Amino acid sequence: MSDESQSGNGNGWRGEGARTGRRRVQEDPSRILIILPNWVGDLVLATPALRALRERFPSARLTGVVKEHIAEVLSGGDWLDDLVFWPAGGSRPMRRQGFLGLAGELRDERFDVALLLTNSFRSALLARLAGIPRRIGYDREGRGLLLTDKLLPHKFDGKYVPTPMIRYYNAIARYLGCRSVPERPELFTTPEQDAIAAAAVEAAGATTGQPLVVVNPGASFGSAKCWLPERFAEVADRLARECRAAIFVACGPNEVEVARQVAGRIKEKVTVLDNPVMRLGPLKALIRRANLLITNDTGPRHFANAFGTPVVTIFGPTDPEWTRTDVPNERSLMVPVDCGPCMKRVCPLDHRCMTRISGDKVFEVARSLLEGRSVPVSEPAS
Repeated sequence: MSDESQSGNGNGWRGEGARTGRRRVQEDPSRILIILPNWVGDLVLATPALRALRERFPSARLTGVVKEHIAEVLSGGDWLDDLVFWPAGGSRPMRRQGFLGLAGELRDERFDVALLLTNSFRSALLARLAGIPRRIGYDREGRGLLLTDKLLPHKFDGKYVPTPMIRYYNAIARYLGCRSVPERPELFTTPEQDAIAAAAVEAAGATTGQPLVVVNPGASFGSAKCWLPERFAEVADRLARECRAAIFVACGPNEVEVARQVAGRIKEKVTVLDNPVMRLGPLKALIRRANLLITNDTGPRHFANAFGTPVVTIFGPTDPEWTRTDVPNERSLMVPVDCGPCMKRVCPLDHRCMTRISGDKVFEVARSLLEGRSVPVSEPAS
């Protein structure tokens, strides 16, 4: 599940009929502002909508607003003409100089339409202060009065119905007239990123033909999403011994400790990408050339799905339906528990959704992907 959707921002979809406000745009806009998701995974899941918009409006100038530290996810792609960064220093629009300064800069650009792929109030406020005449997004977070065109999220009995985020973002693109919308994410790498990834593989001493396995044991959303470090290490050791795999442990800036915990338990040779932490761009390139990724439900999982890299995703408190992509090379492991999926950042109980997923099961599925075999994973992973 994407981090944004788990943090109280999950979305459903009632289709193109579920909208209020003014009628569709009749003339093609020439300048479109797209306020992009704030989490790595969600940003990847928005790429089908970006592709549809690029193809529907080939002559328009498409500008994205994004957090600077995740902008490298989009590097190498041709969806957007410009990127604008949110002011640093917090997500609340209380830092008047930075937030209002950004609104003023956008006002000078005279955008025709703003598409809000985020659910936040501040994204709608930014578009309104920027004087953009058409502001399209979901009617959530008390921002309805700031929108000119409102889509209604799918709810049942007062709760949001789990619906794939790709479908959610694509609905916004369809509302603006996109008819052909892809269903799978896409990513690109740059020559610089490819070179950094190649250098990391060479420095690790990986030999030609040796399987490359990336282990990603952290999750910026919270500890509840993390499988046990000792079990990541157990699986990595077995893959190194039995499959001759070269093991890399990846992490984000706030996940260094857990990465080192995993690496410290691995008995075979291992490369930890912690000093310095590998940036998102080179990490894309490494996962692109890897033979397998083993990860919690977090951003790098979506890198693998975009590139077609086989991936084992371990789910705990999150509902896989939010981020379903139907790619052929992903195997999702999850055990049913009476308290889940709870969507909590920290488990208030005994973390049973994760502790009941055994190392044997993860290894079995991982090895089958490395060897190109099919293995059922619908059964409980205990």
